[in-house]
Amino acid sequence: MTEKLLEINGISKHFGGISALTDVSLQIQHGEIYALIGPNGAGKTSLFNVITGIYTPDSGSILLNGKAMTGKKPHEMAKAGVARTFQNIRLFHSMTALENVMVGRHCRTSAGVVGAVFQHPKAKTEEMAIKNRARELLEYVGIARHANTVARNLSYGDQRRLEIARALATEPLLLALDEPAAGMNHTETNSLEELFRKIRADGVTLLLIEHDVKLVMGLCDRITVLNFGKKIAEGTPDFVKNHPEVIEAYLGVSV
Repeated sequence: MTEKLLEINGISKHFGGISALTDVSLQIQHGEIYALIGPNGAGKTSLFNVITGIYTPDSGSILLNGKAMTGKKPHEMAKAGVARTFQNIRLFHSMTALENVMVGRHCRTSAGVVGAVFQHPKAKTEEMAIKNRARELLEYVGIARHANTVARNLSYGDQRRLEIARALATEPLLLALDEPAAGMNHTETNSLEELFRKIRADGVTLLLIEHDVKLVMGLCDRITVLNFGKKIAEGTPDFVKNHPEVIEAYLGVSV
């Protein structure tokens, strides 16, 4: 592995006459908690979608551990080690929490459809291993008691945790979290921060979009700030929060 986990070089993305991203570059090191922040419409989710293969950039390159990943599809990015959650929670609402996490293991399975249909011993063994790992991950994120609960019946906070568990089931090198604390109260946010620190301690690099500035400033090692699709600042929390262009972007006044 290289010291740099993810390298984004000169990424631009346009939708008709609208420039969602313009020449955005950044580097994320192994073991970092890195944040993307900026006002609404700054291009944060567009960049997430490029990184995770939902969008193909018009120009620029993406490297993961030094390997070219530009233009890869979402399932290819997941298999390479990039997992994500969504701003609007996307679960299989009619499936149980356990089943949702088991789905996340699809990119790490090898038995195939034929083995599953004909109940080959290898497929049975693999399915049991998937189920056991899913139970471990539900315990890891703190919702093991809801293993057999249908996802739609979980509280909002527990649905957030379930989506994180499903992403972790892919065994990611980089976990990309799109506004994970949105809609949470102070206690829930503090608990989520503890979970993120635990995930990082267990070897997963985190990249998050988040509007909770207090959470970002207290949790993240480095931050990139976007505004109108362009990077206006990058650095430590102390550097970013005192940057004139960042203050102007958020408050609408220059300092």
